[in-house]
Amino acid sequence: MKTAALIEAGDLIFIRVKARPFLEVSAATGCWSNHVGIVVDTSGAEPIVAESTFPFSRYTTLQRFVRRSEAGRFAVCRLAGGGLESQHEAIRRAAQRRMGVFYDTGFNLRSSRQFCSRFVREVLAEALGVEIGCVQTFDELYARQPQAGLTFWKLWFFGRIPWARETVTPASLLESSMLRVVGEGRLTVGC
Repeated sequence: MKTAALIEAGDLIFIRVKARPFLEVSAATGCWSNHVGIVVDTSGAEPIVAESTFPFSRYTTLQRFVRRSEAGRFAVCRLAGGGLESQHEAIRRAAQRRMGVFYDTGFNLRSSRQFCSRFVREVLAEALGVEIGCVQTFDELYARQPQAGLTFWKLWFFGRIPWARETVTPASLLESSMLRVVGEGRLTVGC
């Protein structure tokens, strides 16, 4: 992966996971991306990404992370101000404190569990004092995407969608004016 040489600790990696719940997140947000992780180490042979995923938060290599994306699509984003070199250790420590936390399938910002966009948002808030993304209720999300179907979510939440629940989505992070895209592409097998 040629882009790996350009990646820095603190970069966000956006992908599109093919599992049904994640595809429904894409539909509900109107965004191609439905999963995000944060690079915490670039000192080895390959960058390491910290992520909240099912069943719990963990580290994975960049290639393994991107390989899970539909058609290998990914985007690398960096805080617009840059200059995070002195903050790499703080980012790594903030991510480490969140390792092993169970995944929140209810996407509840106030839960004791984690989900991908909340994980990344909290790592950056703790390490850098920066809050990216937009906190929204489920009701606000669907007001923006009224054409998105609700059948899946009615089943997912056993008939009662928690409309007032606050969440933060990968789309709101990707769309943040605090980030700039520094690389996009597709992972090709064998490269």
